[in-house]
Amino acid sequence: MSFSSALFRLADNGNSASLASRYRAHRFRLFTGLLRACPDSPRILDVGGTAHMWVRHRDQLPPGASVVLLNSEHVDSASNAALFHTQGDARDLSRYADGEFDVCFSSSLIEHFPSLHEQQTVAREIRRVARSYFVQTPNRYFPLEPHFLFPGWQFMPLPVRTALLQRRRFGWMPRAENESQARDAVTRIRLLTRREMGELFPDAVVTPERFGPPVRVNDFETLRDGV
Repeated sequence: MSFSSALFRLADNGNSASLASRYRAHRFRLFTGLLRACPDSPRILDVGGTAHMWVRHRDQLPPGASVVLLNSEHVDSASNAALFHTQGDARDLSRYADGEFDVCFSSSLIEHFPSLHEQQTVAREIRRVARSYFVQTPNRYFPLEPHFLFPGWQFMPLPVRTALLQRRRFGWMPRAENESQARDAVTRIRLLTRREMGELFPDAVVTPERFGPPVRVNDFETLRDGV
């Protein structure tokens, strides 16, 4: 098995035995801790998520829980009556009132907004519409960039990354057909540091996710229990 194939297997969320899936299951257990403090039949907003995860973990949800799945692109309606799909922009949740949701959940989304200003807007909207929230994002200083699955990718000069992506695919990112496409794919992701997460969510607890003794931090979970 090649090094690249081994990384794919470790990072494949579709494989329940993968390292990535085990971390996701651990995160969801942390998230359900917020739900225990919620009133009956809690309303949950998932910004950028999929129905598959909620169906998979439905036994961990309290009775009567309902989930609104908000994504930038249209998604077919979920088959589960407690799951509601809607199309929208995480930077503008003005359709929802302040504190309309008991909890907001967002996993590996905020880094896909390419500027700090946009990430600040997303964070502000999450904090506004939900009384509690759980936001997870990869740590910028983790050695393996989780989207391109290449060590130190995020620290390479932009022209180098742009040129490389035109030559072959990296991780989950397909090979770009031209320089413009490659540059767009590379700059579309802005990984955050722990300090930045603390500044984006100043009323939350920022919890590092450990990855063995040599590499202490993998991802951040930011939690606010405000119910």
